[in-house]
Amino acid sequence: MFKAIKLVLRNHLLKLYLRKQHVFFDFNTMDCKENCILIIDSHIPKFNEDSGSKRLLQLIKLMLKNDFSVFLMADQEEYKYKSSYIETFKSLGVHVYEPALDKNGDLITRAIFIEKIAPKLNYAWLHRPENFELFHEIIRDLNKEVTLIYDMVDFHYLRFIREWELKKTDKLKTKAANILELELGNCKAADKIIVISEKDKSSLQNFYKDKSKMVTIGNLHQFKVRTDAFKGFSERKNLLFIGGFKHKPNVDAVLWLKNEIMPLVWAVNKDIKVDIVGSSAPQKILNLHSENFNIVGFVEDISEYFNSARIFIAPLRYGAGIKGKIGQSFEFSLPVVTTDVGAEGFDFTPFSDEMTANSAELLASKIIKLYEDPILWDAISHLSEKFIEPFSEQYIESQLKTVLDIT
Repeated sequence: MFKAIKLVLRNHLLKLYLRKQHVFFDFNTMDCKENCILIIDSHIPKFNEDSGSKRLLQLIKLMLKNDFSVFLMADQEEYKYKSSYIETFKSLGVHVYEPALDKNGDLITRAIFIEKIAPKLNYAWLHRPENFELFHEIIRDLNKEVTLIYDMVDFHYLRFIREWELKKTDKLKTKAANILELELGNCKAADKIIVISEKDKSSLQNFYKDKSKMVTIGNLHQFKVRTDAFKGFSERKNLLFIGGFKHKPNVDAVLWLKNEIMPLVWAVNKDIKVDIVGSSAPQKILNLHSENFNIVGFVEDISEYFNSARIFIAPLRYGAGIKGKIGQSFEFSLPVVTTDVGAEGFDFTPFSDEMTANSAELLASKIIKLYEDPILWDAISHLSEKFIEPFSEQYIESQLKTVLDIT
């Protein structure tokens, strides 16, 4: 009851604000082409903060390229969207839901927005498990012909069960079981299921057998051709980690890096420093800051870090899906040291042994070897384009066309 009263009050205050700011919207001004798609994510995608949002931006660009009308709505933070992200999508030609008043002065809520556009939709792309669960029935009731697409982003059960295997708490095991039930329910209700890697696909098939619904669409990576400004081995220094800290595997990875891996590295070479870049760092990460372990925080343009680091380090002990940070590193021809979890979805042949390990001791030894061996470093760097060939725009677009029935 209290929540309902609070919502009524909030909407009333919002209406007053929107009326004062003259924020009105007319649905008749929205064009809808032959193919229309609604995308719902938890937030307006913060494409410079996390890999999932960056991937979604790239997929939206491909949809627009293939002459789709794209509608975008966020389930959370609808009253405090960052205008910079909204403006980026609007500048591309995306119809973004924002709170506004209709011609009668009534508030256009998310529910009203969906109700108005649903009859025009060919597809609804519901990004992340909680959003599919929340919206798929609403959309289906409004449009019986719409194709419901469940974008898993990653197989969340796989991530949680791996975390449980590491920490062995009852809470994590229950959480893994609950998310598996949610994901399998979504798979049954969906017309098409987007998995982010072949590993996630094969793991999902252990629980859900209808692989005919499944299409693999990973991250999109564009290799940056080397120029004369490219810095070689001797011009580089330091290790680099990048990741948003709302994602728990990144928090765990940085704690493990600082507390167990780097002391072994520093025992051999005390001059090696680490830069940790990423948004929303909790206090326990901020507390790790020191002269040789630099907690940088969020950086708008991270190219400077990729272009000056000697190694990208990703000591991920649990997780699922394709790690965007790994592919992004190869876009810049920056060699990587990671775990088997971090390497999932990539083929590091012939340098898998030099680039992957799963203990603090072996990761430290591989960091030191790569950091001090210019021949090995150069050989791996020159294979970067090959490592991300399966994530080219051409391939990802062909997979998207399969999902959206584009001939």
